[in-house]
Amino acid sequence: MPLLLNKKSMNDIVGSKKMENGIVVFWMDKKEKMYESFNYAELVDMKINALDLLERPKSYKVDVPGHKLIVQK
Repeated sequence: MPLLLNKKSMNDIVGSKKMENGIVVFWMDKKEKMYESFNYAELVDMKINALDLLERPKSYKVDVPGHKLIVQK
């Protein structure tokens, strides 16, 4: 059965940065900038294009409790 993501746990990504072993994404929680990192293997498993995530971070959302990224429609 597919995992259904809770819409309330999804945060709009406002930026991304390449790191040695992956990519860190940033989102705003109230007035505080928060971040979560993903290694390249995790991105591949989620079928996320790392270059696209770096070039167009605002096209993605992050599910922090589930440690997942999704492309916004």
